[in-house]
Amino acid sequence: MAALENKIDFVALISVTNANCNGDPTDGNRPRTDLNGRGEISTVCIKRKIRNRMQDMGHAIFLQPDDNCKDGHKSQRERADKELKGIKDQNEFAKAACKKWMDVRSFGQVFAFKKKGNDGDGVSVGVRGPVTVHLGVSMSPVDIAEMKITKSLNGEPGETRGRDTMGTINFVRFGLYEIKGAINVQLAEKTGFTREDAAVVKECLRTLFVNDASSARPEGSMEVVKLYWWEHNCKDGQYSSAKVHRSVHVTPKNVEGLPQCVDDYEIALDELPGLTPEIIDGL
Repeated sequence: MAALENKIDFVALISVTNANCNGDPTDGNRPRTDLNGRGEISTVCIKRKIRNRMQDMGHAIFLQPDDNCKDGHKSQRERADKELKGIKDQNEFAKAACKKWMDVRSFGQVFAFKKKGNDGDGVSVGVRGPVTVHLGVSMSPVDIAEMKITKSLNGEPGETRGRDTMGTINFVRFGLYEIKGAINVQLAEKTGFTREDAAVVKECLRTLFVNDASSARPEGSMEVVKLYWWEHNCKDGQYSSAKVHRSVHVTPKNVEGLPQCVDDYEIALDELPGLTPEIIDGL
């Protein structure tokens, strides 16, 4: 495994068409928006999708969903206890966790478990990961559509037909979202994150929506349009992440009305002397 020696920045542009990319449970699962009407995708949602892709690619991850648990453990506590075999030293615990699970050495993890009665010790270990991801934000305000639905079939014994249940589904008509992130070399050295791990993260971003379809996100409604991947020539980077991320410009071609597809945007890239990105088409 080759150590990561150069800072990495990335920007992914993703399109959403007639789908709920990230519902807000405090707002009836309506797609998230800010006060200006721009769509949002939480960092938790983005990292969940990256973890799912890591798992699909055969890598061990710590935060496994219940419906796709690969190791049979029923909780994070059980997974940590059984896989790390009761390691007490905090530094050794963190080192072993990073070696075992790709998502821990990528994103970091807080292990905070209570004591188990009088025969066990609590665990409180924090790992800072080198991969950071920004909140996904749409390039323009998005149109949130609302559709009423009904259920007229009997769900329980003894129910009488005709007692319809009303419901609502919400979705984004169209949105082009930008996801930004970076990989820090100093933190990668601490967690053991390698160049090979960085290549996995890149592939996860390129294929972010593989095996992600659901009734709220039908197959083909979510697409990675472009992935920009900058590898600097030094640990600290030739430019700040903010300046690198700002070099991608996404501008609506028509100032009137909301864009309806990717072609309604002009996508341009500033030249940064000495730093050229790899530009990758999404799957």
